[in-house]
Amino acid sequence: MKVERIEKPAFAVIGKEGSTADGPGFVQRLWADANGHFDQVERLAKRDENGGLVGIWGLMTDFGRDFQPWAEDFTQGLYLAGVECDEAAEAPDGWTKWTVPGFACLAAACDGGDTFADMMAYLAERHIPLAGAVQDFTCPKTGKNYMLFPVKRL
Repeated sequence: MKVERIEKPAFAVIGKEGSTADGPGFVQRLWADANGHFDQVERLAKRDENGGLVGIWGLMTDFGRDFQPWAEDFTQGLYLAGVECDEAAEAPDGWTKWTVPGFACLAAACDGGDTFADMMAYLAERHIPLAGAVQDFTCPKTGKNYMLFPVKRL
């Protein structure tokens, strides 16, 4: 497993929000809703110099919205399925905007296996505590999925 240290400054995402209290499969339902109605937020999506999307995010936070890891052994919290946007963008009705604080993260490509469990073991072996909730990132240019494990708040 390749692990890379990156710094991600604060950023904003507009998406569909749900909770573990919504029951099994809620994350998949959020993605189906977000993807099925992307036309409602497409104009708000942050773009690179070539007009491509900057990032697709599956964000997690605790119920206090402090961007701490999910509670109860990572089983209780909030999730936002969405697209990176400008910080000044306003979420349309039915959508939610989160502004994520900046973090130094260990990024791991999701190349099969259980990336979350493998990275949690990696962190434990090195005595590195999580400094925030783990985030899922999909690079629109490559289609590759990554998990970002915050190790320091910026």
